[in-house]
Amino acid sequence: MNEKTLMRDVLVDFLREQMSKDDKVVMVDADLAKCSTTLCLQSEFPGRAYNVGIAEANMVSIAAGLATRGFIPFVHSFAPFITRRACDQVMISVCYAKQNVKLVGTDPGITAELNGGTHMPLEDVGIMRSIPNVVIYEPSDVFEFKQALPQILSHEGPVYIRMHRKNPPLVFNNDIKFDLFKAYSLREGRDATIVATGIMIDTALQAAKQLAEDNISVEVIACPTVKPLDEKTIITSAKKTGAVVTAENHNVMGGLFSAVSETLSSNYPVPIKAIGVKEKFGEVGKMSYLRKVYNMEVEDVIKAVKEAISMKK
Repeated sequence: MNEKTLMRDVLVDFLREQMSKDDKVVMVDADLAKCSTTLCLQSEFPGRAYNVGIAEANMVSIAAGLATRGFIPFVHSFAPFITRRACDQVMISVCYAKQNVKLVGTDPGITAELNGGTHMPLEDVGIMRSIPNVVIYEPSDVFEFKQALPQILSHEGPVYIRMHRKNPPLVFNNDIKFDLFKAYSLREGRDATIVATGIMIDTALQAAKQLAEDNISVEVIACPTVKPLDEKTIITSAKKTGAVVTAENHNVMGGLFSAVSETLSSNYPVPIKAIGVKEKFGEVGKMSYLRKVYNMEVEDVIKAVKEAISMKK
């Protein structure tokens, strides 16, 4: 695997390896196996890789049923379909029933690009955060994802993976020692903290680099797992810097900003600003255009950091 490996291929390679070793690992798709490249598993593992058609609610219910028989289903669809469309089945059949199902939602937030507003999940983390007994993880890059998948498989219980089908910018390398339940300080700082997830991690690092030219020292924390949140790492950084900015490819209501705000308001209140989608639906566009529309560019992060710093007592 190298930096050109697609994130969806990391998932397929992992599933192929695990399905070869363990008859209990299965794959369930809702007519999107070609998009996710899991189509090959249907021929390689007949009877253990299923296409249920365009029926996401049924797909999740089938996966929950398989889990009751000891199977470990990985369920795939576009992120809005596996969260919005199948929400009741995710909540009752999987999470309420405490079934060991791994839910893979692809093309989160503005990475849906030309698929437009109907396919652009800006609320999926908020939906899933409100449901008990589910882990929410968004891969930072392919190197991290490769280490995360075995931990997701071994975790007993529901996991929602918010997966970029292609590639977000690289953050780590093969030397990473990843823990699914930890956040990571990628850059130390004294004046403010940026807590970022997914495609916004690289944006945060670029902003911190530019701020350093103005003698503003910013700590950057990568937060791949939004639930459960690594509260200790975030609180420790907030105590050091006294100001926080969150950066996420999601609605600021219900996602990372909400999670970090809840944590800090209860433990160590500091000024906090949010980068993310604010009271808007998705729309058709390439990433560069959508970043401008939703104020998710490097310049927006820089502005938010300066505002948070100015709010310090």
